[in-house]
Parts: sequence; structure tokens; C-alpha cells
Amino acid sequence: MRDNLVGVDRMALRRRPPDFILFLTVLVLLGIGIVMVFSSSYYYAMFPPFNNPFHFLIRQSIWALLGLTLMFAAMNYDYWRLKRWAVLLLALAFALLIAVLVPGIGVSKLGAQRWLNLGPLSFQPSELAKLCLIIFTAYGLSRRPEQVTNFRRGMLPYLLVTGLAAGLILMQPDLGTAVTIAATIVLMLFAAGASLVHLGILGVFGAAALALAIWLEPYRMRRFLAFLDPEKDPSGSGWHILNSLMSLGSGGLLGTGLGQGRHSKFLYLPERQTDFIFAVIGEELGFIGASVVIILFIILIWRGLKVAITAPDPFGSLLAAGIVSGIGIQAIINIGVVTSSLPVTGITLPFISFGGTSLVFNLLGVGILLNISRYGARQ
Repeated sequence: MRDNLVGVDRMALRRRPPDFILFLTVLVLLGIGIVMVFSSSYYYAMFPPFNNPFHFLIRQSIWALLGLTLMFAAMNYDYWRLKRWAVLLLALAFALLIAVLVPGIGVSKLGAQRWLNLGPLSFQPSELAKLCLIIFTAYGLSRRPEQVTNFRRGMLPYLLVTGLAAGLILMQPDLGTAVTIAATIVLMLFAAGASLVHLGILGVFGAAALALAIWLEPYRMRRFLAFLDPEKDPSGSGWHILNSLMSLGSGGLLGTGLGQGRHSKFLYLPERQTDFIFAVIGEELGFIGASVVIILFIILIWRGLKVAITAPDPFGSLLAAGIVSGIGIQAIINIGVVTSSLPVTGITLPFISFGGTSLVFNLLGVGILLNISRYGARQ
């Protein structure tokens, strides 16, 4: 398989230890996440239907162990072997995205049908689809890199596949994940050398499609209007934003201390252990704690981009760029929502929010990223 990497010096493919800074950064984020999931949820979990203050901690720890196992496995599985599975993985992802929409198969929670039951645990196919689409796009673009400047041959096939996946995810509905996937693929096209004119036109059409998706759904329109003026409906559509900002503001410089956040403890803050866990970090760990989390994500993105730049082949480079872009975009959207810089949308903070499927596939993606780093150029 190593001989298939055309134009790459065989010595460059000698395995080295993975990027230690990237590895350590992810472990620190994961550790912070497990602590904050417990801190934000223990009081809520004391009451029915859970009746166990450790309920969310136990479940998140199980998912973390599974994710770490997959991360270490991916770290030692030569990434270019993923080429042979690219089309099959994409077909599987689409099959699951369709299955989750079928009544009786997909599980509905809080008005959204995004999950499949796996016994005592649930599985979110959109997270698998995101990683599979990145692998497929990296494989396709690396096969014919010279065609990426041709819109019909180099860009349109991947845009159609991405649009179909995003459309299925919007039907769940899940606008945040659909936007994340679409933005990730666009960044991969940019990294592959797509025409800036084509990307600019695509950005205009993408913004129009996003505005249409918001306008056609009343609840999305209410969230957008609440983003513009949350105090107009403080007990309704503005509730999430106002309580998130109050949580962040009440933390001050050093925070109130772990487990001492009043907004999360007394259940004023919705989705405190998932979508709005960054607000809990701001309240309990203060400005310093929130800044540390942001700095860790910046380090992760920096090291991920370094892996993409020094990768020994186009497939590895585009694969790394896609994985780090997906994680970075998801983090930016989540923090943007919590700080009222973006309208409210249901998307978790990578490695930190409670949510098994997102955690597992993000760790799996990092494992692939670490594997690519083992073959990258030293300089």
C-alpha cells in the first residue's frame, strides 16, 4: 500500500510518534468535558426520571472509553487504507440517514428525529455521515486534483452529494449539523485549490439557502428574531440566550467554583450539559476557564492544520483538513451560540458536551488525524 503513494519518498513514510501536542490537547479537552458534564448535570440527574446524580457522568465516561479505544485503533490504522472503504462508508451513511427518518426506526426526542436505538444507548447517524463525507471527498479530490478548478467536474459532484446529505439532515431537523457539514466540504474544496470565484458564488447561494431554511421554519425564525432582540420575549424564544449570557456574566474572572453555578444548578439554563455547557464553564470557571477552553481549541486547529500541510500525499492532506475543519466549525458555532454571536441552534461543543455519538466520532477523527501525523514531514 505504501507504494501507492506516488511521488512520496519512502523514507517520509517511516512511522514516527504521533503529534504529541495534538494528542495531549484532545485529552485535556476530554478531561474538562467529563468534569463539566458531571458538574452541570448532577443536580438535575438527582430527580426523576434519572434518580442518580452520576447518570450523565457514567454514560459520558462509557462513550469516552469507546471513543478513546477507536482513537487509538485509528492512530495505528494506516489512513490511506480508508480509500478502499470511502464509497462503501458513504453508502452506509446515507442508508442510516434515510433509516432515521422512517417512523418506528428513528427515535424522536424534543421534537427532532435524529437517533437510532442501540439497546440502552442511542446513535446519531449524522455524526457518522460527517466523517464518511470527509473521507469520500478527500478520496475523490485526491484522485483528480487537476479538475478541482473545473466547476462541473471538480466541484459539482461533491456539492451534490453534500447537498443530499445536508437535505436529509435538515429533515430531522438539524440545521446546525447540516451547516457544519456543508461548510466543512467547502473548506476542503478551498484547500484542494478550487476557484475563488466559484467558491464566492457558492457562498452567496449558500447564504441564500440558509436564509430560506430559517424563513420556512417558524421555530427557526423565532430563534433568529430572538437573536436580534432576546429581551423582546424573555420568557419564550429569548430564554436560552438571556440565561446563557447571565451564566457567562455571573462567573466573573475566576468563576463561582465547580458545581456552584446557580443557573445550571437551579435549572434556569436549558440544555446545560449539552448545547450550553460552555455557559456553565464561564459561570463556574470564570473568564479564565472559558479562555483556556478557547485556547485549547485554537491549539487543536493549529496542530491539525500543521498535520494537513505536512501530510505526505494529497489524500492525507485533504483528509486532515476536513477533520480539523469539521471540529473547528462545530466549536465556533457552539461558542458563538452561547455568547449570542450566532442564533441558537442545537449543536454540541466537541469533546466537552454530553453526547455519545458526537464524542465517539470526533475522537475517531482525531485518531485518523494522529495517524496522518505519523507520516508527515518533520519540517
